[in-house]
Amino acid sequence: MLKQPWEILKLLSDPTRLRLLSLVRIEELSVAELQEILGMAQSRISSQLALLRKAGLVIDRREGKKSFYSLSPSLGENEKALLTAAQSSVSQTPEFDEDKSSLERVLTKRRQVAEQYFNLIAGRLGKHHCPGRSWEAIGYFLLNLFPKITVADLGAGEGLISQLMARRAETVYCIDSSPRMVEVGEELAKKNNLSNLSYKLGDIEKVPLPNNCVDLALLSQALHHAAHPQIAINEAYRILKPDGQIVILDLKEHTFERAHELYADRWLGFKENTLHNFLKTGNFQNVEVTTVSKETREPYFETLLAIGVKTVA
Repeated sequence: MLKQPWEILKLLSDPTRLRLLSLVRIEELSVAELQEILGMAQSRISSQLALLRKAGLVIDRREGKKSFYSLSPSLGENEKALLTAAQSSVSQTPEFDEDKSSLERVLTKRRQVAEQYFNLIAGRLGKHHCPGRSWEAIGYFLLNLFPKITVADLGAGEGLISQLMARRAETVYCIDSSPRMVEVGEELAKKNNLSNLSYKLGDIEKVPLPNNCVDLALLSQALHHAAHPQIAINEAYRILKPDGQIVILDLKEHTFERAHELYADRWLGFKENTLHNFLKTGNFQNVEVTTVSKETREPYFETLLAIGVKTVA
């Protein structure tokens, strides 16, 4: 709680407290940093900060085992005026000049520690664990950029991607040929209260949706299960509205024969040119096919991203 003006003046009359206030007014600082700047014992600094905190002039924030101090944001105009006047009266003294130089040195050290870390890991950031950096977190971040559109997730399985898209999209249809997948997906949609997400039993080569009804057709790791990939892409074109887009994520051609048995894959991935030709044959325009990832473990699967637009003259 803030004290009366005369009590604040009494607190400001102590040089150490005034120096502390001047520093934390500029930057949030830890006790160790204040100790380094002022060249004083930790016990002395902590005791003075305790008095300032009790008076309501500073606040502290815990970060693990450290406490960081800053000027209280609840200070009124009168308290700020008193502090400004007190600082101004001693601003030209050698101690305050030295404090400013020491503060800049401590802040420079902070920046150098971060800089040294990122210099060390430059070029390796995506190859090692980085706290908080996960595909799940990135997915939720990108989800906020997702527009209010209608989506068809073809060969959706349980629809894990659709479960995310439905949180922002207008409507999402999940199409899968497995009754059990559809059942599990419906349970998930109900559990997550996603009323705009619906599951339909059907084949991606004969999609149970009308013509020109969706803005985005997604085939995520589904095309290599299709008996006739070209027909599946043709179906995507049919259900897309004019200017709608197809997005395909699928494996690049590989030689891991056991994928037929382990994952029920019909195709061992596709060449970039093959996907490009599928889309062009399906009347898609602005076609792009790019390799977007490569696994670091055998059999080193690579993933292709293919996109195209349904343009109607």
